[in-house]
Amino acid sequence: MSSFKNATLMITGGTGSFGNTVLKHFLDSDIGEIRIFSRDEKKQDDMRHELQAKHPDTAGKVKFFVGDVRDPQSIADAMPGVDYIFHAAALKQVPSCEFFPMQAVKTNVEGTDNLLHAAINAGVKRVVCLSTDKAAYPINAMGISKAMMEHVIYANARVAAERGGTVICCTRYGNVMCSRGSVIPLFIDQIKSGNPITITNPAMTRFLMNLDEAVDLVKFAFEHANPGDLFIQKADASTIGDLAKAVQQLFGDTGTNIIGTRHGEKLYETLMTREEKLRAEDMGDYFRVAADSRDLNYDKFVVNGQVQTESDEAYTSHNTKLLDVEGTVKKILTTDYVREQLAEK
Repeated sequence: MSSFKNATLMITGGTGSFGNTVLKHFLDSDIGEIRIFSRDEKKQDDMRHELQAKHPDTAGKVKFFVGDVRDPQSIADAMPGVDYIFHAAALKQVPSCEFFPMQAVKTNVEGTDNLLHAAINAGVKRVVCLSTDKAAYPINAMGISKAMMEHVIYANARVAAERGGTVICCTRYGNVMCSRGSVIPLFIDQIKSGNPITITNPAMTRFLMNLDEAVDLVKFAFEHANPGDLFIQKADASTIGDLAKAVQQLFGDTGTNIIGTRHGEKLYETLMTREEKLRAEDMGDYFRVAADSRDLNYDKFVVNGQVQTESDEAYTSHNTKLLDVEGTVKKILTTDYVREQLAEK
C-alpha cells in the first residue's frame, strides 16, 4: 500500500458501512491520516469511541469533520492537506428518494459537484466516486440522481485532466450485502421476531457483493484509473427468492409473505449498459469503461458516420453467474454481519 504511505485520505459519508470497512482495511497500514467527513455527529462520536476502545494505538490517525456535501464551505474547510478522496456520501434508499427526489438531487448531484470542485481547487491528487448499478438505465429517482452524478463526475474529470490536475474516476457496484438499509438484515430481524420474511418479487435478481469487495473495487480503481474511467466489478447474483431461502436455511423458516414490487424497483439490475460495453476493457475481475472522448463537434460523427452505438447486450444480474441457494448461503456467510448474527443465535 505504498501509494498511501504517509498520505491523507478523506472519506465522505465516512460513518456509513463503506467507511467503516475502509477503516478496517487501512487503519493498520502506513497511511498517515484518515478524515471522516459526514453530517451525523452522533455516528462520528460512536465511531470515535469504538476506535479508541478497539484500536487505541492507531485511533489517532482518524480525524472527524462534521459537514455536508451540500455545503461547499464545510467541504473546503476539511480539504487542506488531503491527498486522496473516496466519495461515498449519498442518499441511497430507493423509496425515500422516490418520495423526496429533490433531496436526492441536492446530495447526489449537487453535493458531488461541490466536492469535486473543492478537490480540484485544493490540488487533491485522486478522487474515487462511488456509484450504483441503479444508475444504468435508471427508472427511479435514486438511480436517476446517481446517473446524473456520474455525468457530473465525467465532466469534472475532463476539466481536471485538461488542467493536468486531479484524477477523478468512478466505480459502480450492485447491492452490498448487509449494508445499512439492505434486505438481509431485514430478513434476519423478521425471522428473529418470529415473523414471515417479506419478499417483493421472488423472481427478481440482484448482484451480491460484500463490503470488502466494494473496498477492493475502489482500491483497484484508485490504482488503475485514467481521468473519467468507470470501474465495474464482475459480481455474482441470485434471485430474491433464493436469497430469502438462504437466509432461512441459516436462521430458520418462518414463512414468506409476497408483498409486491416497491416504488421504483426493477426486475433485474444492470451494472454496465450496452453502450458502455462497446468501450469496456476486461481487466480480469473488473471492467474498465474508458471515458467518452467525443467533444461538442458533432459534425464529424453526423457527416462521417458512427454506425455502432451499442453492444448486443448489457451486463446484468440476469446474465451474470446466478447462484443457487447453496451458493447464496456461502456468499452471505462472507459477511461479518451474518456471522455475528449466527453467533448470537
